[in-house]
Amino acid sequence: MAFTELKHPLIIDKLTRMRRKETSSKDFRENLNEIAQLMVYEIFRDLQLQEIEIETPIQKTKGYTIDQPIVLVPILRAGIGMLDGIQALIPTARIAHVGLYRDEETLEIHQYFAKTTKDIDKSYVIVVDPMLATGGSACKAIDIVKEWGAKNIKFVCLVAVENGIQKIQQQHPDVEIYAASKDEYLNEKGYIVPGLGDAGDRIFGTK
Repeated sequence: MAFTELKHPLIIDKLTRMRRKETSSKDFRENLNEIAQLMVYEIFRDLQLQEIEIETPIQKTKGYTIDQPIVLVPILRAGIGMLDGIQALIPTARIAHVGLYRDEETLEIHQYFAKTTKDIDKSYVIVVDPMLATGGSACKAIDIVKEWGAKNIKFVCLVAVENGIQKIQQQHPDVEIYAASKDEYLNEKGYIVPGLGDAGDRIFGTK
């Protein structure tokens, strides 16, 4: 499936604010949610609609409503930071959770928490995490939601590099990837360059 970099002046401006090392956690969170909200328009372009009959103050007419349940799956903990922006436009979306951590010695990804929601097999599923670096956590999360029965899955992040994009495309060729920016590379410590640092620490002010 395709990788889409959502270049838009508003997104680029807000992402630049997030990249600055002096940006506070409050401003980082606000810009993160605003970017997530701006990305929603393109990500949900193919949502199914159902024709309904409504009545305006003038007369009866046809209208359309979203005819597909939506499930958001943040990868804990940083993925939580993108939820408010998306839910502001899609308040009926249900939330599932996937908690993962990386073993510092083996570099393997381990699951410590997972909670699904009803009818995920019939839902439009969006896995969210601000960073797509090696792709290990993203692929593990997608594995989990597929085990739950999800079929229509997209992965949404703020910043991605080629390593992670290729890994998802190889392991999950059916999953579309959306990012606000495709960055240059991973450094020797596994950080995205130029990136924006550790998204979780910057969201929650833990460093």
